[in-house]
Amino acid sequence: MEAWLDEHQDFLHDYFLRKASRHMVDAWLISHAVPQSLAVGAGAYCGAGGSGVEGEAGGGGPGGGTANGQQHQGSRASSGAATPVRKISAHEFERGGLTKPIITTIDGTPTFLSPAAAAENVAILAKVRRKSRTELKGLDERQLIFELVKDICNDLDVRSLCHKILQNVSILTNADRCSLFLVQGDKESDNRCLVSTLFDVNPDSTVEEMEEKDEIRIPWGSGIVGYTAKCGTMVNIPDAYQDERFNREIDGMTGYKTRSMLCMPIKDSSGEVIGVAQVINKHEGQAFTVNDEKVFESYLQFCGIGLKNAQLYERSQLEVKRNQVLLDLARIIFEEQSTIEQIVYRIMTHTQSLLQCERVQVLLVHEASQGTFSRVFDLEVKDLQGDDAENRTSPFESRFPINIGITGHVAMTGETVCIVDAYQDSKFDRSVDEHTGFCHKSILCMPIRNTAAKIVGVVQLINKFDNLPFTTNDENFLEAFAIFCGMGIHNTHMYEKAITAMAKQKVTLEVLSYHAAAPKEEALKLMKTKIPSAQAFKLYDFKFDDFSLDDDGSLKACLRMFLDLDLIGRFHIEYDVLCRWLLSVKKNYRNVTYHNWRHAFNVAQMMFAIITTTQWWKVLGELECLALLVACLCHDLDHRGTNNSFQIKASSPLAQLYTTSTMEHHHFDQSVMILNSYGNQILSNCTPDEYSRVIGVLEDAILATDLAVYFRKRGGFFNVVRGKQYDLSKEETREQLRGMMMTICDVAAITKPWPTQKKVAELVAGEFFEQGDIEKEELNITPMDMMNREKKEELPKMQVLFIDSICMPVYEAFADLSPELVPLLDGVQENRRQWQTLADEAERKQRPSNNNNNSKKNNNNSHDKSTG
Repeated sequence: MEAWLDEHQDFLHDYFLRKASRHMVDAWLISHAVPQSLAVGAGAYCGAGGSGVEGEAGGGGPGGGTANGQQHQGSRASSGAATPVRKISAHEFERGGLTKPIITTIDGTPTFLSPAAAAENVAILAKVRRKSRTELKGLDERQLIFELVKDICNDLDVRSLCHKILQNVSILTNADRCSLFLVQGDKESDNRCLVSTLFDVNPDSTVEEMEEKDEIRIPWGSGIVGYTAKCGTMVNIPDAYQDERFNREIDGMTGYKTRSMLCMPIKDSSGEVIGVAQVINKHEGQAFTVNDEKVFESYLQFCGIGLKNAQLYERSQLEVKRNQVLLDLARIIFEEQSTIEQIVYRIMTHTQSLLQCERVQVLLVHEASQGTFSRVFDLEVKDLQGDDAENRTSPFESRFPINIGITGHVAMTGETVCIVDAYQDSKFDRSVDEHTGFCHKSILCMPIRNTAAKIVGVVQLINKFDNLPFTTNDENFLEAFAIFCGMGIHNTHMYEKAITAMAKQKVTLEVLSYHAAAPKEEALKLMKTKIPSAQAFKLYDFKFDDFSLDDDGSLKACLRMFLDLDLIGRFHIEYDVLCRWLLSVKKNYRNVTYHNWRHAFNVAQMMFAIITTTQWWKVLGELECLALLVACLCHDLDHRGTNNSFQIKASSPLAQLYTTSTMEHHHFDQSVMILNSYGNQILSNCTPDEYSRVIGVLEDAILATDLAVYFRKRGGFFNVVRGKQYDLSKEETREQLRGMMMTICDVAAITKPWPTQKKVAELVAGEFFEQGDIEKEELNITPMDMMNREKKEELPKMQVLFIDSICMPVYEAFADLSPELVPLLDGVQENRRQWQTLADEAERKQRPSNNNNNSKKNNNNSHDKSTG
């Protein structure tokens, strides 16, 4: 079958056009795409030459791949910033006729942005066989017009349609050659001209042959074609050389002798001239006849409608392509924003490639002084052809004299400046071209604004290719580029500031960690100290009282807990490191009234007493016991004497950093910081899995000390305990247990003997009142009762409420869970009775004063009545 298809190429071609799906075409295009290295090189060539023509880039020719269809293996990955890679110019959007894929090889793979509609239309029309010239001549005028109109009615490709029009006109008028010029430019701005979409078409020519010919531009009103367009009337010239409007230079350029000529305007449905059709040299006779004029005019009426529709369709397709180009540009720009140099280089290379100019400059405005520039980037088209083009990631800086007159004007005023001839503009300084070998001609300069609409720079394009002026279309594209450029530069500035801030933060953390760590000498001194037994410290006793211990005694007691739980040997903790870590933890507690090192030590002692008395250390395991002990010692690190509510009210940096469990998150971060500080790494000999597990349990345990978390989770814990369904072999259950254990250890002062409990309660109240004072003085708000110093007489009543709402339920649950913990519940109940007694006494003391006030009021009322 394959051999037969090879011998019958015509059948294969026709079958493919009729049967191939869009998916199949796309698959073919991708499989025959240009290898990356060749595509990038071709992009540089197109950027330099200014043609913007695709050629055979997407095919499987010599540049498309090896014989077996594989791409060259030598192509290396490119960053996409080395060369201009968009093989399309903005000029294509002006002259129309763009039907080929736009190829972008930024990431090494082709991107085909061209919609398939045009290609599908061509395939459909190819199935309709056109009648030959002999068959057409055998038709009468009505049938002839019908056939010719039918031939063009469904063709929405401008170039293909124009080619059919000219071939049909050639058949109708029996002419040797014909050409078609389309109007470009705006009538309002008076910049219209005529562009040869197709030139010198004959009945046997093809569209592909026409694409190889250079474009001819004729000024509006110049020559016979220009006159026809301007006046909108037909011109029939028997002898072109006898007409003064005829331009003989065209014949000199082409080598073709023009004799007779018939030019006729093509108008749309509104009567506006959109093009000029021209037939040359009638085969039979010297001049075109009146009948030729009639047939020509009748046919071009239909052609005007078809051509207008094709142009509208093409504009809609070009608008889609324009949006896709800009979206692709946005992706390219925002893909990498690590440095200003890289982002500006990406912008400049793609700007030069799309807008087809010799030089692009980006000037960044000095933040302090508007109108002057802090940095100037310059890119010339020849830079993209140099030996270092592939490796370059940044443009040249300040290598070329800057025309401060124009760029400074744009930076100050924010206006867009478009100059056709620089030397004719008063703002241009000619001295910038001296001794440079470069000559300014056309200039397009536009401001770059950030997201706040502030001018942050200026982009300047110099010398559009082919000596063409910059157009409104160029301005529109550059405006979009400037918007992306502004956002890219702004984002890159913010990224650089963030990197700088992170570096400063890292340095600050290094400094803080150094100063936060305890001196090594103190650790060595503690290490040499003899550590008494747990019985001597009474560490197993729930009624433990730390007031008899000094700070050194508390540190020794902590070492005893680690020793008795065998955590030092199990996790290979170096003894001197453990001593230094304990000293560092103690050092990082602030000298506040209650939430200080002594509170943390008491919480750790209670945790030690619970897990040893209940033997839960066997169930939890040594790893979780280590994490819980560390969590107790670190759970209030760097406490400021104020709670989470205060941080939110004061809008403190901590509240901005952590939206929930503000202080608890900070305590955890401080814990990790110390654990990772040099000389304090007690977990350094743990395996990666053990380290991750310890840190995970540590975080959960510290966050569990937030009463908001306690209230959220205690319901499930209570239900499991009451249902006797407590299974400590499950991780979820153990997590509940650890969280609730942190709570009962944190508030364990409520279980101590009454003298200790009363003393601790006064410390807590003192810290609360200090916060209330700050809220009144600095925040100008009335603190809640427990923080209000004016309500200190109500402390017993508030303590009873605290016990009933927070403490009693959780201690009752633990008493149900383990009989060994019943003494904790007994202590809570005893202290509640004590606080209730004080509350009752305070209430009785208030009653006489209230009675006295009432009697005074009664006396006053009776006095008022008697005098009244």
